[in-house]
Amino acid sequence: MTVCEAPGKVYLFGEHAVVYGEPAVPAAIERRATVTAEPRSDDHVRVEAEDLSLDGFTVEYSGGTGNRPDVDVPTPLVEAAMGYVDAAVREARAAADAPDAGFDITVESEIPLGAGLGSSAAVVVAGIDAATRALGVQLDRRELADRAYRAEFEVQDGQASRADTFCSTMGGAVRVEGDDCEPIEAPNLPFVVGFDGGAGDTGELVAGVGELREEYGFAADTVESIGDIVRTGEELLSDSAPGADPQRELLAELGELMDFNHGLLSALGVSARSLDSMVWAARDAGAHGAKLTGAGGGGCIVALDASDATETALSFTQGCDEAFRAELATEGVRVVES
Repeated sequence: MTVCEAPGKVYLFGEHAVVYGEPAVPAAIERRATVTAEPRSDDHVRVEAEDLSLDGFTVEYSGGTGNRPDVDVPTPLVEAAMGYVDAAVREARAAADAPDAGFDITVESEIPLGAGLGSSAAVVVAGIDAATRALGVQLDRRELADRAYRAEFEVQDGQASRADTFCSTMGGAVRVEGDDCEPIEAPNLPFVVGFDGGAGDTGELVAGVGELREEYGFAADTVESIGDIVRTGEELLSDSAPGADPQRELLAELGELMDFNHGLLSALGVSARSLDSMVWAARDAGAHGAKLTGAGGGGCIVALDASDATETALSFTQGCDEAFRAELATEGVRVVES
């Protein structure tokens, strides 16, 4: 039995624009998905997922993982929860050259599903790492991140970027621009997350931005402007002391860029009333900056505030289902038990 866990993430800057070749800076947070993989003597895959739905579910199936299991839960839930597990199993089998390997898999997660915090990436990264290690194969982090990206790319019909899976694999803050992915230094930023209890449709939101870019030149310019914000933010981070508590001046400058980024994302149509309400509640409480994180349309916002004021304000904000502080996860995927 092998147990691995991988962190979720927030975007400091750059979601949506990263799809069109602009840079993005996501940062891993200490909310993790844990995957346990135990090889079986047959080719069956049994998945127990207690945290991927309200009630959880257990399924068992055999043969190719492309065949959907017959379970008494709504089809969208099966597709959302099982699609990433299926893809992780396929990548693990390919990496270990074991096409008929079977597994008992358990998935546990502290990350809300579909909320923009990288839950799918964390499950895929931890799943591939646990399953390959259980088969006696240890992947280096670059290959693990690449295989996890391919899994997400498959499930998301070619609309995934490398940002989520690379960040979950490496931990800390990372810079992603196209296929170029590198860890970057970052201070211990005081993240506060607000969650509206829902989730947007990533594919629909990404497609909507694409249509705007095709129709309006100023929408394409907006996407490029987000890239400029990312580059400015990178310069600020590069001048900071890695791992240290950031100076108030740095937080103020990063927060201002986050506010700009949110405004541009809202102009592209990917915000939502609940997200805007949480962003303004955070700002009114004294946060240095706040923005949506992830695809948008619902889900989460991230703010910078070292005090308790933003978390308290969000907890009383209409439309906010949960508010919590999220420490920077300096370590990416890791083995808990082997």
